[in-house]
Amino acid sequence: MPEKTMREKVLAYVVRDGRLLVFRHTDHSYEEVGLQVPAGSIRPGEDPAAAALREAREETGLSAFAVVRKPGETTYDLTPYRYEIQHRHVFHLALAEPAPERWLSQETHDGNGAPTPFECFWIPLKTAYVLQSGQGALLGRLFD
Repeated sequence: MPEKTMREKVLAYVVRDGRLLVFRHTDHSYEEVGLQVPAGSIRPGEDPAAAALREAREETGLSAFAVVRKPGETTYDLTPYRYEIQHRHVFHLALAEPAPERWLSQETHDGNGAPTPFECFWIPLKTAYVLQSGQGALLGRLFD
């Protein structure tokens, strides 16, 4: 088995009116990628909170996010999908602009390759346990 790589990542829990902002990849099935929250890699030298704000903007197409607090950090082993362990910095974000119930967005990956299409929408926090690959691990801390 290949050696596992440790990656620094962020997850963004964007909450409004008791609902969580999630997305799905429109070019993959739910069975392949499930529901996700805005997330991604921390760039070299980037502050984790800044990375969470950047990822939320890039993946949703919205811009008026603010950090509410950092509920914590966790790790997740992606094996067998990828031989990678993610050290995740989780942030609770607020959105200070209108957003529809459901909309299409895309991430351009810093100009590398074709954009990745997403469908963004809101789900009740109490049903957010359905998030893929352990992304909901710290949702309970939003209620502390």
